[in-house]
Amino acid sequence: MTSRPRVPAILGQLSAGGVMTAALLVAIILAWIFVVLAPGGMGMGPVAFVIAWTVMMAAMMLPSAAPLVLLYRLGAKTRNTIVLICGYMLVWAVVGVPAYLAMEFLPMTLAPMALAVAGVYQLTPLKTVCLRQCRTPADFLVQRWGRGPLRLGIEHGAWCLGCCWALMTVLVLVGMMGLAWVVGLAGLVAVEKLSTRGVLVSRLAGVAFLAAAIFEAIR
Repeated sequence: MTSRPRVPAILGQLSAGGVMTAALLVAIILAWIFVVLAPGGMGMGPVAFVIAWTVMMAAMMLPSAAPLVLLYRLGAKTRNTIVLICGYMLVWAVVGVPAYLAMEFLPMTLAPMALAVAGVYQLTPLKTVCLRQCRTPADFLVQRWGRGPLRLGIEHGAWCLGCCWALMTVLVLVGMMGLAWVVGLAGLVAVEKLSTRGVLVSRLAGVAFLAAAIFEAIR
């Protein structure tokens, strides 16, 4: 009668990339559970809001950042990969401050303007440049060879912010961080960054936002 293999032996057979993939998947699932179960951002204090915002950004953004993280892990230690993720999330945590101020002090009457700005930005060359940086993790890492993991994470987060800031403005001013808007925009971000037709999808979304802005302004 053979004995069951011990847990450490099983874990030892997993590749480093497989472990990181599993850990990233668990983190994303936990973040989404928080998003679904936690209350919206209305009525929160600034600290609680920024924490909730950061977890929500982890749920929305980590799936599309996963290719970069997993590619980096192939040639880096686990702790450096974690630092890279922390640098990436630091950018989105900082964005939580203006998001809080916008949600607390800007009127809902700005919703059509937010949609219009997002629609126009989706069609600009700057959006395309930022999106291409997010869509090509191998090129991103090769061009920054030798830089520390924290700086890499912050730089990738900055490009991601350049790609998605207008969508997050819509999330705050139009969707009021409602679950349906979070899911919808997270799906759009994922398709933009991971699909082979991401640039086309981005531009189609821009047209849709402009149409929604006109509709809201007329209504």
